[in-house]
Amino acid sequence: MAGTSTDAYDGQLFRSDNIQGSAMVLRFPQILLLTRLVAIPVGAVGGVLLLFGFLSVFEFHDHLELSFLEPGLAFSLLAMILSVPLLRYRSALKQRMAPLFALLAWVMVGLCAAIPITLVTGVSFSQAVFESFSALTTTGATVLSGLDDMSPTFLMYRQFLQWLGGLGVVVFVVAILPHLDAGGMKLLKAEVPGPSKDEKLISRTRKTAHALWGIYLLITIFCAIAYHLVGLSWFDAIAHSFSTVSTGGFSTHDASLGFYRSEWVYLVSDLFMLLGAINFALHFAFYRERRLRLFWENEETRTFLIIVLVLSLLVFLVLPHAQSFTVELKALNHAFFILISFITSTGFGAENFTQWPNAALFLLLIGSYLGGCAGSTAGGSKILRIVILFKLVRREIRRLVHPRGVFAVRYQGRPVQDSIVRNTLAFFFFMLLMNVILVGLMMIDGLDLWTAITAVTACINVLGPAFGTLANNFQPLDAFGLDVLTFAMVLGRLEYLTLLVLFIPQYWRR
Repeated sequence: MAGTSTDAYDGQLFRSDNIQGSAMVLRFPQILLLTRLVAIPVGAVGGVLLLFGFLSVFEFHDHLELSFLEPGLAFSLLAMILSVPLLRYRSALKQRMAPLFALLAWVMVGLCAAIPITLVTGVSFSQAVFESFSALTTTGATVLSGLDDMSPTFLMYRQFLQWLGGLGVVVFVVAILPHLDAGGMKLLKAEVPGPSKDEKLISRTRKTAHALWGIYLLITIFCAIAYHLVGLSWFDAIAHSFSTVSTGGFSTHDASLGFYRSEWVYLVSDLFMLLGAINFALHFAFYRERRLRLFWENEETRTFLIIVLVLSLLVFLVLPHAQSFTVELKALNHAFFILISFITSTGFGAENFTQWPNAALFLLLIGSYLGGCAGSTAGGSKILRIVILFKLVRREIRRLVHPRGVFAVRYQGRPVQDSIVRNTLAFFFFMLLMNVILVGLMMIDGLDLWTAITAVTACINVLGPAFGTLANNFQPLDAFGLDVLTFAMVLGRLEYLTLLVLFIPQYWRR
């Protein structure tokens, strides 16, 4: 989960050792703290790999244990070497360290998690890294084919990576480190999606992270049970619950959820994709108050559900002109399923939807850029930003009509802080800028305009499916194209500013 504004990074990370301030030296205690923090997710990956090594031996019996146990042991040992000698160092966490840690944590986890992928499948390391980051950022784009014939250990590993990345690597670190309450919220702000990052579920940061994971796990369990009740095996039900609630979109089949050809499977997926795309603070409030009306009373969630309804109906109206669905109700169900899959950035597919009319595909792309709610597992711009931007435009129009009037941008009946408005405008500026740059790079790499646009859209919105020559998967791309799109996934997952602030020279100065 991601995103911060550049004016949030106060404190000192570096000091100048000369009068001009040109020599930047990272303070030693902060190097130690950063090293120890990064060791935690590396050790977590090691633990995950050991777990799947044991599952291969005792549960799935598919002889992949060495592909998981060997790197698992190596990463666990590395984490111990990096962290144990540094336990006595308790340097205060500087807020401007948060984006640097967020990036380092994601990069280290993505690289480590890629090792078993290349060992099991034999793909190049660039392809394995792409697949790993696609899983952890919950993008769902893939370079693999023949999933139906792959080993169950590897398939479940891919699905679990998406679930682990759904709430974010940083949220995991904050949840397990007891001494981070004082600075943990600074880390959470670097990863939680949306323009407003000051809301806690509970007074203490670590308990907030625990509450997030508890809600996440509970929804996942209900999702797995629901999938099993509509006909999926327990293996597929658990695997798809991981990628549904995380809004990731990976599947154990090349045909995705279309493999089951079940309208009930689509309906279950609709429900839990929507739950994953709604602010988890609302889920926590519902858990406490037991009032469904809470969701409708929230302006962002209400707007999100209305947009889902309107766009789904528009897609449905487009389909009959070019599709031969025998039952209109089935067509409506498919329209809702694919639209929800796109707007929540899940990316599940069904029955050759890439062959739908261009008008329908255009509506799907619009949905992917809108995204889900802030504080959820979904990607995209976040509906809260769309609401603020719309109200900002409306305010400026009213000022033209009434030059002397005083108009405030309000959300949930309260004025929106200027810092949030600035963050929202900066977000959309960088979103447009980076989309143009990345599309240009993909065209330089040989893609046509339509394929380049949809590939960047798929990765920067952590969506998954693309159109054009990449409609099936991302195998045709060379190493350069894969690296560009891997960067796009991390950029979109951390919501632009958290990552781009590291490229500003002032960030590295006192």
